[in-house]
Amino acid sequence: MSPSPPHRQSDAGASEGDNDRSSPLLASYLERRADMRRYFLAKLGPDADVEDLVQDLYLKVLGLGDAAVTNPPAFLYRLASNLMLDRLRQGRRARMRDADWRSSHHASLGAVDIVDAPDAESVVIARLRLEKVMAALSALSPRTQRIFKLHKIDGLSYVETAAALGISKSAVEKQISLALGHLHSRVTR
Repeated sequence: MSPSPPHRQSDAGASEGDNDRSSPLLASYLERRADMRRYFLAKLGPDADVEDLVQDLYLKVLGLGDAAVTNPPAFLYRLASNLMLDRLRQGRRARMRDADWRSSHHASLGAVDIVDAPDAESVVIARLRLEKVMAALSALSPRTQRIFKLHKIDGLSYVETAAALGISKSAVEKQISLALGHLHSRVTR
């Protein structure tokens, strides 16, 4: 049975029975847990999450099990140093990833970010308006709906729409005018 994690034990360390059953590396960790906190704090400063690093170091030591280590204290400090460097690299990568995302998804004016996404109220208003437009379009005849879709949504000109449907350009103009009048009366109320 493994000793409990360091944040659950007292600073006095594990009991004698636990040390007898553990590896020399784990025993070295348990003896130097407070030193490891101070080491991380000295290297990284007060803003670092020292307790997470100490816990991660404990998990690494447990993961090594009974690995043969000739100098457990030196090996422990090497593990701590590597763990700290990994954390610093992860932080740097996260900051770079965030900066890349921010530059591709935000507009900036000097040092100030400008929100280019609409606020929640505008989104709700736009959705309600779209629902009104869709309801108004569904009230039109299928022929008028098709002409409107080809011209306004698919982007065909009056001439292209007329050719696609085999009707005259003036018939397209009349149907578009009818559809726009209908939408205006239904959506702007």
